[in-house]
This record gives sequence, C-alpha cells and structure tokens, in this order.
Amino acid sequence: MALKPWIKGAVWAGSLAITAALAGSGYLYYQTQQTLERPLALGQTTELTLAPGQSLSSLLNQWEQAGVIDSAWWARLALRLEPELTAIKAGTYGLDAQMSLRDALTHLVAGDELQFQITLVEGGTVTQWLEQLHQHPRVTTTIEDVDQLQALLATEQSNPEGWLFPDTYAFTADTEDRAILLRAYRRMTTELERVWQERDTSIPLKNAYELLILASIIEKETGTPEERPLVSSVFVNRLNLGMRLQTDPTVIYGAEDYQGRITRKHLDTWTPYNTYRINGLTPTPIANPSLASLEAAAHPDQSDYLYFVSKGDGSHQFSRTLREHNNAVNRYIRNRTP
Repeated sequence: MALKPWIKGAVWAGSLAITAALAGSGYLYYQTQQTLERPLALGQTTELTLAPGQSLSSLLNQWEQAGVIDSAWWARLALRLEPELTAIKAGTYGLDAQMSLRDALTHLVAGDELQFQITLVEGGTVTQWLEQLHQHPRVTTTIEDVDQLQALLATEQSNPEGWLFPDTYAFTADTEDRAILLRAYRRMTTELERVWQERDTSIPLKNAYELLILASIIEKETGTPEERPLVSSVFVNRLNLGMRLQTDPTVIYGAEDYQGRITRKHLDTWTPYNTYRINGLTPTPIANPSLASLEAAAHPDQSDYLYFVSKGDGSHQFSRTLREHNNAVNRYIRNRTP
C-alpha cells in the first residue's frame, strides 16, 4: 500500500532530524576530543601552583585568558563527558611544553607534584644545614636555631650535632624544614643502630653514641674515602693506649674565635672539644658523618700507626713513631727535608 504524501513528508523530516542530531552529536564529540588532545599553548616547560580549594573552572578560565587553551567552554563540556579528569589536587606541578589538556589534567589528578632537592653534604654541622634549609626558596622555615632542632629531635643529648644523615632529600614545594630534618634524623638513627650491631666488638667504644662521635671526627679529618678505616685505626690505637686524640677539627669546633687558621692559642685553650687538652672523645659529635665514616669507626683497619699528617692533596702520611711523624710534618707542612 502506498504511503500518503503527508506521511512520506513526516518520515523524510524525521530522517533529516535524526541525521542532523547524529551529525551534531558527532561534531560535539569531535570538538570535545580535539579540545582535550590539542597541545597546550605553553611555549616552554611551565611551573603551575594550584592553591588548596582552587576550582578546575577557575583554572580553565585562567588558561583561556592567557591563551593556553582556546575555549574554557569547550573544555568544560569535554570534561562533562570525562569527569574523572576533574578531581585535580592542590600542589606545584611541572607542565611540559608538549602536554595536551588531557595530559595536564591527568597529571593534576594524579597529584604528581614537582620535586625539589636539597643536598646535605657529609661533614656539615647542624648550624650549616639549618642555614642551608633557610636559604632554600622551596622550604618553609619552622626551625630557627639549634635549640629548636634539639626540641624537635628530643635526643638524650643537649646538642643535636651528628644526628642528621647526609644525603640528597627530595620534597615538594613549601615543605616544612622540620619534615626534612626528621627524615634525616630517622635515617641516621637507623643506620647508626645497624652499624653498631655489626661493629668489630674489640673497638674501645661503650655505645653507639660514642661511635657516632668517632665517626664525625673521622669525617672531618679526611677527604679521601679509602683512608677512613686507616684514620680510624689511628684514633682507636690512641684510645687503647690512653693517648689524647690531638685532632685539629675538634679544636676548630670548640673555638669561638676561629677565623680559618688554628693558632697556638687555640691549641692551648681548654674547651670541652679541644682534644689536645681533654682525654678521650669529645662530648658530642663535631659534624654529621657519612655512612662511610660510621663504617670506618665500626671497622677500623688493623695498624700500629699513631700519627698522621696531611700531604696537602687530601691524603695523609701515616707514622708509627713521633720521630717519623715529625719528619713527615717537616716534609709536608714545613717543606723541609730531615
């Protein structure tokens, strides 16, 4: 049976409407996908900081105004289709120049914040490290001085020197210094306890803290890693014989007027740290030692050396007797041949 003309017209009109709707939805889908996949107009790697509570809508508006994206409206429409890209997290991020909007939002949703670093160099003191943290533009200062650091760490000793582990620490923007310091403290306590448990039990040290003290002295006495166990043997030999350690770095640590050169006055002036005037170890560490120095203190070489002097190149000349040592001092310090 033939359809009446008006019915044909209705069917035709309906078909056109459906076709138009499909075409329209196809266009919308194409445009939203293009919006998500089009590279952001950043030009170069860019740092982005999202404040707590900042909405995605405000971010899209900022990007549109800055020309980073073409249309915030199209972006919001695209995100209605992919709502999993909307749960962005506060923080500081690094956006690569070639990132698409989808890539960037995936980055922000994952919370993959930009990482900064600070290297606390072995042999540094807590005072030096606090100053280094204060000067880092991405670290928030909460610990102003050594007394506050001691209160934070709550160690048994009144001086927190030695209790921080030297390493490179990664962190996100505006991390508080206390968080980094606590990481360094926990790392040191863990390593110290392990090294102490694995030590050569013949060394003349009463506890792990004395090991930490000796390690700090070893750290300051040599810049040549392979010498550490031999330097350790000299100090262990002296402790076993009841000889004073007589090491310059301890004098420097205890001197209030040190200006870069040790004088006879420094050597003669009594301080709790002057090992030319006190017996045994210093009351606290004199620096934050490396793991290598902890290991050297725990496992000194077997030697009969009692003296050493710097050769001027970071290494040392080791001697068994005072006469040998004086000859070495003449050669390397006074530039005289015996």
